[in-house]
Amino acid sequence: MAMDIDFVEYRLRCQLRGHEDDVRGICVCENDGIATSSRDRTIRFWSLDKTNAAYTSSKILLGHTSFVGPLAWIPPNEQFPEGALISGGMDTLVLVWDLATGEKVQTLRGHKMQVTGVTLDGSDIVSSSMDCTLRRWKGEQQSEVWEAHKAPIQVVRSLHTGELITGSSDSTIKLWKGSTCTHTFSGHTDTVRGLAIMPDLGILSASHDASIRLWALTGEVLLEMVGHTAIVYSVDAHKSGFVVSGSEDGSAKIWKDGVCVQSIEHPGCVWDVKFLENGDIVTACSDGVARVWTVHPDKIAEASELEAYASLLSHYKGSRKRVGGLKLEELPGLEALQVPGTKDGQTIVVREGDNGVAYAWNMKEQKWDKIGEVVDGPDDGMKRTVLNGVQYDYVFDVDIGDGEPIRKLPYNRSDNVYDTADKWLLKENLPLSYRQQVVEFILQNSGQKDFMLDSSFRDPYTGSSAYVPGQPSKSAVSSKPTFKHIPKKGMLVFDAAQFDGILKKISEFNNTLRSDPDQQSLSISDTETTRLGAIAKILKDTSYYHSSKFSDEDIRLLLKLLKSWPVSMIFPVIDVLRMVILHPDGSTLVKRANDENDTFMELIKKVTSSPLPPNLLTSIRVVVNLFKNSGFHLWLQKHRVEIFDAFASCYSSSNKNVQVSYSTLVLNYAVLLIEKKDEEGQAHVLSAALEIAEGEALEVDAKYRALVAIGSLVYAGGSRKEDSTGL
Repeated sequence: MAMDIDFVEYRLRCQLRGHEDDVRGICVCENDGIATSSRDRTIRFWSLDKTNAAYTSSKILLGHTSFVGPLAWIPPNEQFPEGALISGGMDTLVLVWDLATGEKVQTLRGHKMQVTGVTLDGSDIVSSSMDCTLRRWKGEQQSEVWEAHKAPIQVVRSLHTGELITGSSDSTIKLWKGSTCTHTFSGHTDTVRGLAIMPDLGILSASHDASIRLWALTGEVLLEMVGHTAIVYSVDAHKSGFVVSGSEDGSAKIWKDGVCVQSIEHPGCVWDVKFLENGDIVTACSDGVARVWTVHPDKIAEASELEAYASLLSHYKGSRKRVGGLKLEELPGLEALQVPGTKDGQTIVVREGDNGVAYAWNMKEQKWDKIGEVVDGPDDGMKRTVLNGVQYDYVFDVDIGDGEPIRKLPYNRSDNVYDTADKWLLKENLPLSYRQQVVEFILQNSGQKDFMLDSSFRDPYTGSSAYVPGQPSKSAVSSKPTFKHIPKKGMLVFDAAQFDGILKKISEFNNTLRSDPDQQSLSISDTETTRLGAIAKILKDTSYYHSSKFSDEDIRLLLKLLKSWPVSMIFPVIDVLRMVILHPDGSTLVKRANDENDTFMELIKKVTSSPLPPNLLTSIRVVVNLFKNSGFHLWLQKHRVEIFDAFASCYSSSNKNVQVSYSTLVLNYAVLLIEKKDEEGQAHVLSAALEIAEGEALEVDAKYRALVAIGSLVYAGGSRKEDSTGL
């Protein structure tokens, strides 16, 4: 292997943090910077600081309504002096963004399903989709559309010859001259997910069959690269002859002449990989971080960052290690041995370092005796199947039909069946509308016959019909009927937030105030803007909620904006308040402010005096989130009539999110007033819920929540009657 004598290992150069979910795509914008797309619906542009060779997030592109995948770069031209980006999304749209402003300048509508590929072909844009079509666009106009494969297309690339290549779920690659296929490359045994151009040699392909192939344009296979243990999502090549690939197996692999010369481990799946011109590599990972890797000694990260990454990796591996079918990290620590057992011979497994150790209770001596290390525990005598090097209870063969290859679906009985279905559909790039079929398939084929699926409604908490494991045997029928969803226990909250979008909106409104001489005095200073950023940072980091703190000044700033800013501009501030309420310390400080100034009633009066949908939406959600903290329960009871009067019109709002938020408020009130045994309040909430249930053309999720509220209230009424009649 003389060829890698001069090979220098890649080391971490820097980490691009900012996305709130998987980083799905990477686009190298020549030497200006890097763009990344994410499941968090945003695209970020990272500028290269020429002085210290670091990348900083300089623009956030907001416009897609679902997760963003493929990206392509339009080099600077007359129309776009700083270049532009093309993006494709799960929302079926292709968007064009001007990088000078970060604004969306073109929306290309036409695809019927998720957009999987975008490429620049001369001055045209060509896009591919799960809908099996390729579309050519001149400006915003669709100039050509054709069905390129009989199965979903996963990727499209343009060649410098003016030809196009596509990869599909039908396992083939096709070469196109215009809309005519001039060659079909067959050889992969599963979906072709990624394509790249190998300078002067041909085409590289990445496949679900875990291999990478190098093809000559004539169709012959020049090389096959085997080494990944799961789906290969992406591949890229460098003029030096090196190839990089990213896979579901959590690694980016570097190849030279068909041999793997390095494997870079990641704390998650590697969705995309790209070379920079200088030979450095960018990787996109499911942990929400894009990383740059380098062979240049002067660019390697500080020792502390390298150590932190190594420890992140070891924690990630530990969290995936299973002991006796259990996740190692879910095992109790040694403190579990402080609690005496209940019967002789009772066994428990506890975590000791990186191992699971079994102990048995010795009744006579009242102590736990160590039995030994658990390698893999008893598994109901069932042989576990291995897929991609990982053991599973089941690995099903799934035939999607349409001439597509058989897919492998792994499942563990301890997993949530809906999570398994969602992850698998996402991984296989299949429409999420298959979800219910997949869930039923898993349940039936894993022997969970005693399950009930009620397909008549969609459960807004899981997004589908509810799965109920085997019912109790008939001999144990209780005298009272039991229901699946009532009485509702616990409060619902709105806990997802697009902080970057919220801060961007506040800053936009602040600039408007600054530039208006009459309203200049209302604008906030740079220091206060920084403070808002710091508040968002605390709220984002949910793993530190138990210890992070806000200052009185933080809360004062939010309340000042709510009071002084024009009513049309306060909704992003209300949204920050909504999230602060879910933070333990934030909630305490907000309660103190409310006790002193009745902050919430003031806010409700302000937003309902001139009702605007964004204000109604965010303020109802604020009230919904107050239910999470029992300290607000008395206040919510006391102001029930005023709150319902203020938001009464919302049940029939033309905005479906307002409808759902209002019915969530009704449902939380039902739960609270049943708990407080407030019968007068329950009657009031029942009439509000009935109004929603009887409403015409209302959103199904809104009606569903109202029906759960009605069911819970009626159930509570029935229980009272039974109690009073002595049943």
